[in-house]
Amino acid sequence: MRFEDLDLSDDLLDALYDMRFDQCTPIQEQAIPLALEGRDLIAVAQTGTGKTAAYLLPVIDMITYGGYPQDAINCIVMAPTRELAQQIDRQMEGFAYYMPVSSIAVYGGGTGEEFGRQQHGLKTGADVVIATPGRLLAHLAGGAVDLSKVSFFILDEADRMLDMGFYDDIMQIVKHLPTERQTLMFSATMPPKIKKLAKDILRNPAEVKIAVSRPAEKIEQSAYMCGEGQKTALLEHLLRNVRSQRVIVFAASKLKVKDLARTLRRHGLKVGEMHSDLEQQQRDDVMLGFKAGRIDVLVATDIVQRGIDIEDISMVVNYDVPRCAEDYVHRVGRTARANAGGMAVTLVSDRDGVKFRQIERFLKKEIRKDPLPETVGKASDKPQAPCRRGGWQHRGKGGKQGNAPKNTRNAGKAAGSAPKSPKGRRTPRPRTNEGQKGQE
Repeated sequence: MRFEDLDLSDDLLDALYDMRFDQCTPIQEQAIPLALEGRDLIAVAQTGTGKTAAYLLPVIDMITYGGYPQDAINCIVMAPTRELAQQIDRQMEGFAYYMPVSSIAVYGGGTGEEFGRQQHGLKTGADVVIATPGRLLAHLAGGAVDLSKVSFFILDEADRMLDMGFYDDIMQIVKHLPTERQTLMFSATMPPKIKKLAKDILRNPAEVKIAVSRPAEKIEQSAYMCGEGQKTALLEHLLRNVRSQRVIVFAASKLKVKDLARTLRRHGLKVGEMHSDLEQQQRDDVMLGFKAGRIDVLVATDIVQRGIDIEDISMVVNYDVPRCAEDYVHRVGRTARANAGGMAVTLVSDRDGVKFRQIERFLKKEIRKDPLPETVGKASDKPQAPCRRGGWQHRGKGGKQGNAPKNTRNAGKAAGSAPKSPKGRRTPRPRTNEGQKGQE
């Protein structure tokens, strides 16, 4: 389905045209009509399926033409991390380019001056506030935020927020919202805690579930069956012998991330680390260095599993096997983006055999097992065949979008783009600078 087939305004379609958005993804095709009907919604879709547009587009249109107040906060979008909040804000800027809808991103880790800018934007009534839970609560505690007129409450990556311990924060924020509101919840998975949250804050929601897709075929997936004590040597071998200059290494804990980063630096590699103990400015510096090529290897917890838009990752290494198949898909999906190729390598010790087998079952394929290099030594455990319990039997010894668009519509049409379907023009409310970017 094309965006023109949805009940979206001409101005919004103009922005989508300029951004080269044409065909809807499945989540957009199913979620946008339900949102436009005013339904509460719970949508299950993995990262990279276009879910940000699935909730921003209908909300932008409804705020523009629905007679909502101009001097109040009309929509709250909750995001688990600063990076994701920034990414959503960039997309918001592009989608609303021709619309009189203002937005502000509210997150922690900045200076007092940044806090003041956020406070000003909140007081002047930005239409859409994109916020991390902790920072929004800080502003609420300071009396700077009035959420009494919020009509739309959106939770993006809700499962991730609950994994990070934000359940109580979310419920505290909900207490400040009107009972009469539209709530849209987007999550990559649907564990019991997400079902509980949905029951607590949604009213008779419609449900949309997009099956988790398998990793792209262009991702070269492999695994090494090794002992736990061999992983670091094996990782060093991979980083020195595989021609990959931009690599993400995922580890299970922040302590392990710190140890790995320290070890790799001692061996002369340009390494950055990303975990929850870093101050926000440190995290920003690391990501900037990684994007700019000053850092070749980023060792991280799952804090960068989702919501980070870096298109030229050449290799992902799972130092520890992900806890579930969905997490595996999210991790390896960091590579082979923008039509490029990529590698995904998983280091599997004996204690990770069951989890790894579950991932293979989900993928409906056996991931290639590569032999250990001689410099690492012989495999202390080489699981080759699944046992009845799903574990392994041991056999012998021996894996940017979102910038303000330029109006190139006429040029596109001259090149043969399909014309827009005729649609009656609706009268938007007048544009206001209150709460706009640059005024915050």
